Amino acid sequence: MKEKNRLNLVIYLFVAFILGGLLMYVIAINTPVLENLSGGTTSSSSSTCRACSKTVIVNDGSLSASVEKAYDAVMMVRNYQGNTIKSTGSGFVYKTDSKYAYLLTNHHVVDGATKITLIRSDDKEITGTLLGSDEYLDLAVVRINKSDSIDVAVIGTSEKSKVGDTVFTIGSPLGYEYRGTVTDGILSGKDRKVTVSISDNNDFIMKVLQTNAAVNPGNSGGPLLNATGEVIGIISLKLVQTEVENMGFAIPIEYAMKHISNLEQGKAIPRPMLGITMVNATESYALYRYGIMLDKDVTSGVVVIEISKDSGASNSDLKKGDVITKLNNEPINNTAYLRYELYKYNVGDTITVTYLRDGKEKTTKVKLTEYKED
Repeated sequence: MKEKNRLNLVIYLFVAFILGGLLMYVIAINTPVLENLSGGTTSSSSSTCRACSKTVIVNDGSLSASVEKAYDAVMMVRNYQGNTIKSTGSGFVYKTDSKYAYLLTNHHVVDGATKITLIRSDDKEITGTLLGSDEYLDLAVVRINKSDSIDVAVIGTSEKSKVGDTVFTIGSPLGYEYRGTVTDGILSGKDRKVTVSISDNNDFIMKVLQTNAAVNPGNSGGPLLNATGEVIGIISLKLVQTEVENMGFAIPIEYAMKHISNLEQGKAIPRPMLGITMVNATESYALYRYGIMLDKDVTSGVVVIEISKDSGASNSDLKKGDVITKLNNEPINNTAYLRYELYKYNVGDTITVTYLRDGKEKTTKVKLTEYKED
């Protein structure tokens, strides 16, 4: 009898154990959890996300304080040509003085404008005055009355930023309806060299920051900010291809501030020149027109078509038909790269030019003169 009771007790305990386990399972699967945007889950202030192998912070992960720090400094930019809004973009106030506030945006946002208006974060529209603009920099400075500005953005540095750092943008993608849009992501790359085409089909290399934060038409000229709300770049362009997603680019803020004084004063940015007319070594039709034949092994470089009188090149050993392959030992693949390397220097600097002539590599010194528009 005692053995039977003992057996029954064991059975009861076993059944209770099974039922208890089932009850805990039912409770567990019906308990709600917070979904993390990185693909993991968390139920309190932090937990370990196995899918992404990093600690996920919920309570401390918001960018709202940093957004608030910069939000009122950002404005929508309208480019009027006549009575028509030709284009829109973004910009931000970077400084004030006793009378005025100064806003940075892109050259291509205000190019050709007969009137520029700015829409503040409180939806008030004000008129701005274009002080200076530069096509190669893709930067412009617009001035407004100090009383018309709400806030001033804090200027940071991109040099201290690291790939993988959190970044965000504030701008007006697709125009008025979506003004004040905030998007975030990471700093995807630094010192990217992208080729852009400007007027007269002059290709130029821009060294830029890359981000996966969403940027769209209308974001141009707006700030790229770090996680503490400091401006590290100015949104300028993105890759637009069917198979490409989230590849936007920003001009490093240091590059912009280096030239800001000239832009504020409406002065042309002084740029050096070699003093040559040139075409790419791959442009066989253009070379044929000028009566130049290259060795088939020459697949890159810049060909001298003509040398300007009283220029640095005219006092060097360069002549028509030479193929420039390096400036101060930096490779020159095409005209875009030549401009990129050349514009690192100042008027009056002397540089070493490496070139090919009759299949032989030669070098010469060129003193750079100032570029003057016709």
